[in-house]
Amino acid sequence: MNSGARKLSGSFLTPQWLAPPGVRALVTLRRGGASAAPWDSFNLGDHVGDAVSAIATNRALLRRHLPAAPHWLRQVHGTRCVDALHAASDNAADASFTRQRGVVCAVLTADCLPVLLCDEAAQVVAAAHAGWRGLAAGVIESTVAAMNAPPGQLMAWLGPAIGSAAFEVGDDVRAAFVAHDPAAADAFVPTQAGKWLCNIPLLARQRLQALGLHRIVSVDFCTVRDHADFFSYRRDGITGRMASCIWLE
Repeated sequence: MNSGARKLSGSFLTPQWLAPPGVRALVTLRRGGASAAPWDSFNLGDHVGDAVSAIATNRALLRRHLPAAPHWLRQVHGTRCVDALHAASDNAADASFTRQRGVVCAVLTADCLPVLLCDEAAQVVAAAHAGWRGLAAGVIESTVAAMNAPPGQLMAWLGPAIGSAAFEVGDDVRAAFVAHDPAAADAFVPTQAGKWLCNIPLLARQRLQALGLHRIVSVDFCTVRDHADFFSYRRDGITGRMASCIWLE
């Protein structure tokens, strides 16, 4: 059993973190849906070539576990964080927040890191899509700023993502992070000339801690390694997307 999450059913994980009563969250797994290979089977992404009918079925299944339909984003590996209540699905953004009860923030991932955040008083929640580009550019910083709460009152959960043993990157990726914070060098292990294994959760944790967040829980699931539970773009190329959702009751 992973210490940062538990299986809610065959199709879902529920985060195990320090969130107060009134904050709810879940993450979908790849199993239990209607999509055929290579999107099999619980694909929530509508931009990956899957059948429209299968996506609709899967989103309807997800909706049964939520207070409302998620406010989906058009993710572009950027830094924009929007108010989920007023977000349009065709607006480019990689994070959303809400202070409204029953409004569901959601991000889609298939190797990138989902970051869920809330405050200790259960007044605001947020979800961010943190691939290496968005993380380096500041998606975590923009999301925390949009929440407009003292960072010391916030907490974060880092969900399933590509593991450091599977994520080889070039000098350019390492340089982008180290230029921002020399301590980011700790998240890179050399493999061969010009290549490094990159620890995305550690980079996210460093960014959160630099902002003043210290209640951070992460899971050790690797989306590349665990084919049965997770979609992985790096492993499969054409594949589905998991959803990470958070809301206020």
